[in-house]
Amino acid sequence: MENYCLSGEEAVLMVIDIQERLIPAMKYGEKVILNTNILISIAQKLEIPIIVTEQYPKGLGKTDPNVSYNLGESLTYEKITFSGCTSEVTSALQGLGRKKIIITGTETHVCVFQTVRDLLAQGYQVFVVGDAVCSRTKDNYRNGLSLMASMGAVVTNTETVFFDIMKQSGTPLFKELSKLIK
Repeated sequence: MENYCLSGEEAVLMVIDIQERLIPAMKYGEKVILNTNILISIAQKLEIPIIVTEQYPKGLGKTDPNVSYNLGESLTYEKITFSGCTSEVTSALQGLGRKKIIITGTETHVCVFQTVRDLLAQGYQVFVVGDAVCSRTKDNYRNGLSLMASMGAVVTNTETVFFDIMKQSGTPLFKELSKLIK
């Protein structure tokens, strides 16, 4: 069951390619931005490191401003590979020493899929937040989630991640953060 449990001390939030010229083409781009921002806020409050990738920003733009305004002290890496597991990102992850990676981003069946595949191959436990990833088509989205689940990733959602990391209600931190998901 350990593969299905999240704690803030073990986790890293990875935001994959939520970029200004890519998001308008995504079927559920606004929902992905909303849920990614919820997860960013939770990560910041719980001191969970955040890694951001940008696919060919010269052509696709930087991280969408509706996300980037909220990122604060995150690590951002440009890439031209579809996988976000570049040597720089892999080195950063190793330096953090955390083995559970929470994934948001675009596109589910391309960059998210290839990043998850590479993270799993490197021995990470991966949690793909299904309501914080998207593709241009529903078929590609579903196929991407199916492929990642069959490889061993946990496909989850924003609220499940929140409640799993929080572990209990009634604390001042829970009361503060639960407003994000209401």
